[in-house]
Amino acid sequence: MHQQDFFYQAVIYLLAAVVSVALAKRLGLGSVLGYLLAGIVIGPFVFGLVGSEDSSVMHFAEFGVVMMLFLIGLELRPSLLWKMRKSIFGLGGLQVLLTTLIIAAIALGFKSSFKESLAIGLVVALSSTAIVLQTLTEKGLIKNEGGKASFSVLLFQDIAVIPILALIPLLAPNGIEVANDHATHGIAALPGWQQVLIIIAVVAGIIFIGRFLARYIFRVIASSGMREIFTASALLLVISTAIAMDMVGLSPALGTFLAGVVLADNEYRHELESGIEPFKGLLLGLFFISVGASINFNILFENPVSILVFLVILVAVKFTVLYGLGKAFGLKKGNGLLFSFALAQGGEFAFVLISFSSQNKVLSDELSGVLLIVVALSMLITPFLLIINEKFIQPRILFNANKEEDADEIEDSENQVIIAGFGRFGLAIGRFLKANGIHTTVLDNNSANIEMLRKFGFKVYYGDATRHDLLLSAGIKNAKILIIAIDNEEEILKLIDYVKDKYPHVKILSRSKGLRHTFELKKRNVFAERRETYDASIELATTAMHELGYSKYQAYSSARTFKKHDELVLEELYQLWGKDEQKYISEAKRFSEQLRNLLLSEEENFYEGVDSAWDVQTLRDEVLENYNKQQD
Repeated sequence: MHQQDFFYQAVIYLLAAVVSVALAKRLGLGSVLGYLLAGIVIGPFVFGLVGSEDSSVMHFAEFGVVMMLFLIGLELRPSLLWKMRKSIFGLGGLQVLLTTLIIAAIALGFKSSFKESLAIGLVVALSSTAIVLQTLTEKGLIKNEGGKASFSVLLFQDIAVIPILALIPLLAPNGIEVANDHATHGIAALPGWQQVLIIIAVVAGIIFIGRFLARYIFRVIASSGMREIFTASALLLVISTAIAMDMVGLSPALGTFLAGVVLADNEYRHELESGIEPFKGLLLGLFFISVGASINFNILFENPVSILVFLVILVAVKFTVLYGLGKAFGLKKGNGLLFSFALAQGGEFAFVLISFSSQNKVLSDELSGVLLIVVALSMLITPFLLIINEKFIQPRILFNANKEEDADEIEDSENQVIIAGFGRFGLAIGRFLKANGIHTTVLDNNSANIEMLRKFGFKVYYGDATRHDLLLSAGIKNAKILIIAIDNEEEILKLIDYVKDKYPHVKILSRSKGLRHTFELKKRNVFAERRETYDASIELATTAMHELGYSKYQAYSSARTFKKHDELVLEELYQLWGKDEQKYISEAKRFSEQLRNLLLSEEENFYEGVDSAWDVQTLRDEVLENYNKQQD
């Protein structure tokens, strides 16, 4: 490729990424779908700006997947990985085995040979690590049970690539001889026992360097104070590991994952993450665009019915297997569906396996082309499937679950305070009220959270506080105060509207998720609201002022002035909210300048002897602190 062509290609890819992802995110579709659609648009099917030369781009972009697995490994300490062994090898192993067998049986029904059928089953049993993890992370679902189960299965699939690559040559028509034509160089030409020894040596070397040498190497690099050198060393580590693993015939992705796990306890882990993250994101985007551009729609138009039937079979079989295994391993219905929808597609390693199978004459060129488009289309529809699950299926499941699952029976009580939601926000409120001898009725729909809190003596009842019948049994009719501490803006507003309508005598004190949410609460005339991080932020800023040389009282006085001014300004800004955006922004800037001048004026006229006379303890502390400094 000439230099001019390279820059032309770079402009096309980067422009496609910037425009498509911005539009996709604005439409709520997620970045992965934006990248895939961008690839289709710039590919041969639409504008033809990129074409057959993209195979080299695909190989380069696959390095984004390698980097992603390295970063995943950095998050997993070996002890945590050992704890996950049941879900990784149990759930993941059964998924690959059952999917392979079922797809192979269906392929036999379509008159494919046994070896072809088995190869097809192995190829499509894998799912897309890049798409699934990127999408679940963006949606904040990677940490829930469905997300963790998805990660476990994907991890096993990445490990399974190695034995699958070893098995495919054995399915070749003329046995292993055909396969050996592909690799008669490197360690593949050595006897089997020597290959095993070399592989063990390489893996042991990665572990040794990561566990014992990396800490000293990174310490020397960090002492240079040059951030770009640290980034370069992080890239060097990933690339070197990938090359080493590839040279011994193992998956580069698995090797870098192993390196990440080994470095998970390293004190420079976060520096490594921050150095590699931008490259990983860009290369993954390039990978997704390449997948979109590589879809051969001519095959689809020549055999539309067959392709769509194969696509439906693939997604349906994987979904069914995943859902069944999810139930068997104890995933609840909502998490089970997330798990099933997330992994019901082919994966990026399928492109490698299809190419390898074609080279070894296990799959014909025609069948390989069909499989490629089926896998690519399955990857393309995955973000849509997750959106359907999120927008339409999950809300219905939650609604039905709330109707079907019995909430705790609440004892008759005279408690005048009801707390709705008992996470980190509600827990602080509950502890404070309990310490002051105020009894509360607490409602929360996190069963695991409730079980733990009950051990600490809190009387918490399981149930969704937005359910009208549950509120009634909790004593809303006789309650004086409802404190809303649930972590969902829409649910908070719905609960407020209901209580305001049915029980107007109850004073509502609500958690606010931010400034816009605060305005929504003011619109509903709640008795009191508080932004969830507001007070903690001001208190931390007050501590920072004191550490910068201001007296404790002066810092406290500034915080008090800031809060008072903020309350007055908030009311005025609320009057402009949603009416005149330009004036709203202008007034916000004016108020900010006004506050700055007010605080500067206070600082000039501040006389601590008078202003802080009430704070005797603070004065004592500061005198003692100054005395100790003088003695030192």
